[in-house]
Formats: sequence, C-alpha cells, structure tokens
Amino acid sequence: MVTPLTQTTGRRKEAVARARLVAGSGTITINDRPFDVYFPTDAQRMVVSEPLRVAEAEESYDVVASIHGGGVSGQAGALRMAIARSLADIDPELRPALKKAGLLTRDSRKKESKKYGLKKARKAPQFTKR
Repeated sequence: MVTPLTQTTGRRKEAVARARLVAGSGTITINDRPFDVYFPTDAQRMVVSEPLRVAEAEESYDVVASIHGGGVSGQAGALRMAIARSLADIDPELRPALKKAGLLTRDSRKKESKKYGLKKARKAPQFTKR
C-alpha cells in the first residue's frame, strides 16, 4: 500500500471516520467498498465530497477511509470532517476556505439521553384524569 500523505479522524453523532489521503486520481474507497456502493444517495455523496470541491482537489487525491458506528447520515458527516482535516493538514492555505464553509467545525449534536419516568428523552407517559 502507498504511504498516505495524512491520516485524520472525523466524528459526528456516534460515527467515527478515519480518512487517509493519497496522491491519486480522485477515487474514494470506504471500508474496502466503492464510494457509490457505500453511500447510495446523491445527497450523502455530495456531503462527503464537499471538502474536495471547496479545495478544488477532486482529481488530486485518493481517499481511503474506514468508518464505524452511527447511521449513514452520521457516517457521511464524519467522513466529510475527516477529509477536510486532511486537506487542511496537507495545504495550510486551504484552511480559511474550509473553515468559512464550516467543514472544520465538529457538529456536536447528539441524541439526548432518556430520563427516568419518561418514555424517551422528553416524551411523558399518557396522562389519565380518572
């Protein structure tokens, strides 16, 4: 295997993505599967490739990623952050553009924990008067 230029981690919700950027032709491989097989919808593929579009480096690097945890949306967000961090490591001049696009900021929203006496985090059991 070719030595990666950078290796970074991105997180969103419960998903954790580890991305390695290698000089190449723009192919993205996730968990040893092709990009369009792993993320079937166009919206998810657009989210993942956004940092490469902002940096205008869509055909410059190959991305080899491993993702675990969370759902598909969280995994796409985690991989987006990992790729953005890698691009900022490779070329520090890209950092302001990536920061302005909001790609380097961790989305800290998570599922709220369930409270005792309630059915979910805020949903109370049905009230009966008599």
